[in-house]
Amino acid sequence: MIGGFGRMGAGLGRLGASSPRKRAAELLSNATNIASITVGGLIVPERQTSEGLLIKSYAGVWVEIAQRLGEDWNLAFQLNDRQWEEMLAGAMSADGYEVILTPRSGDHGRDVIAVKHGVGCIRILGSMKAYAPNRLVDRAHVHEMLGVLATEANVSKGIIATTSDFAPRIEEAPGMKDVLPYRLELINGIHLRRWLTDLST
Repeated sequence: MIGGFGRMGAGLGRLGASSPRKRAAELLSNATNIASITVGGLIVPERQTSEGLLIKSYAGVWVEIAQRLGEDWNLAFQLNDRQWEEMLAGAMSADGYEVILTPRSGDHGRDVIAVKHGVGCIRILGSMKAYAPNRLVDRAHVHEMLGVLATEANVSKGIIATTSDFAPRIEEAPGMKDVLPYRLELINGIHLRRWLTDLST
């Protein structure tokens, strides 16, 4: 799991009072309604940048959905790829990062760009893999992210998060011990669920 990420302040899990809670419950109670969650539903956009959409903050609905996912991870597989990218963007925003959500196409292997300014500043490229439980993130995706990290001088590290898991023994592949977790971090479904729960309570 992401080592430097911590809990938000108390009370944020109740952000937005009853309206977002009711909306999240309605959306998650019916799989056919999940597709109606769009940009601006899970996150609050601020403005467009040359790299994508700068996020102002995460929305109350994001908090409620994160809490529901903590209760029942099967709901994770009702969200589509873009919604999971928004969930990742919201999580990084909730954890104090300035976040850009990249366009759906031509993102060059990154879905989210997250930056913390000041002393010890860090710039993270995040990739979200919304996979079914029986589909694993293979080594090709991991090597793709490593390739992106090798060619971009202004990036501190990369993160690959998935609703599923990674190929067996992927962390034991040659050279991986030298980059995990400080240059590349792998977050499987178990850790993702725990992180979202931690951020939303």
